[in-house]
Amino acid sequence: MLAGPRDRGDNTTLPPFPEGWYFVASRREIAKAGLIEKTWMGEDIVAWCDEDGRPCVAEAVCPHLGSDLGPEAGGRVSEGRIVCPFHGFEFDTAGQCVATPFAAPPRSARLRVFETQEIAGMVFAWWGLGGRAPQWNLLDDQLDQEGWSSVGIQTLRFPGHPQETTENSVDLAHLRYVHGYDNVDRPAPVVVDGPYLQSVFDFRRARTFFGVATLTLDLQADTHVAGLGYSFVRGREKSIGMDFRLWILSAPVDGTVIDLSLASQVREIRKPKRPVVGLGFLPPAARAPIMNRFLMPQQRYEVVQDVGIWSRKHYLSRPRLNRADGEIATFRDYCAQFYPEPCDGDA
Repeated sequence: MLAGPRDRGDNTTLPPFPEGWYFVASRREIAKAGLIEKTWMGEDIVAWCDEDGRPCVAEAVCPHLGSDLGPEAGGRVSEGRIVCPFHGFEFDTAGQCVATPFAAPPRSARLRVFETQEIAGMVFAWWGLGGRAPQWNLLDDQLDQEGWSSVGIQTLRFPGHPQETTENSVDLAHLRYVHGYDNVDRPAPVVVDGPYLQSVFDFRRARTFFGVATLTLDLQADTHVAGLGYSFVRGREKSIGMDFRLWILSAPVDGTVIDLSLASQVREIRKPKRPVVGLGFLPPAARAPIMNRFLMPQQRYEVVQDVGIWSRKHYLSRPRLNRADGEIATFRDYCAQFYPEPCDGDA
């Protein structure tokens, strides 16, 4: 059962659906299922791919007579078009009805389609206040994949809000206190450029590899935030010479719970700078996938530590900060742009 709305402590409630780009699914998941349906940003949506593999995300209600288009209701995909289970109306990936079984398709029959972007095989859709068009784009939509492992994705669902999960990108004090990071340092100030925020920090962390040996890792995380649903970390472990990528993708479901998807990949490690247990016995091509399989549960473990706090915390619009809180005030100012005032005629 989904948790109900919660009082957030000072009677200040964050709007549940900030404007921006939010993760829907991987293209691999969509292609494997043929058609998926989910609740996303308070709406029922469907996603499928056309015959060229291009993904489409649209509302899950047929504009003809209101049938649900999801697979459980009988919706299906034929030749890259979604087919309504009620009267067989077919819609292309632009949302236009292009065929019906018994008459010419009505020009006015259109599905509401969401703009999409794809990064490393992950499909994101734009949610705009009142349905307005994208105001900005995600970064790095053409990330080089040569020499990188496939992207592993895992998703957690809990009561929360994307602003509060994304705030971790600047909250260095919690890295020490909650996660036990050592020598946390910020080599460069936080940079805000419109809808984009960059936060770089160095730290050390002890990790046990394959239950055999404990190594102290020397890491740098270069975090690129775009809105409140997309955080991308370019990471490097300096002592081994291992490059990795992490994504923390927060997507509101129904206004109360969120899906937090964690994605990761590791670059091929040909000549480690120091020995890592078992790594030298593996062919170079197998090292990145193995290290990514090690990284994924570690990432999940740390996020689960945060989930216990996120799912119970209250949003305070006027927190009592101290010097150790760093750029939280800067981050709060950055967030304001994702709650635009409705224009005349907006819902």
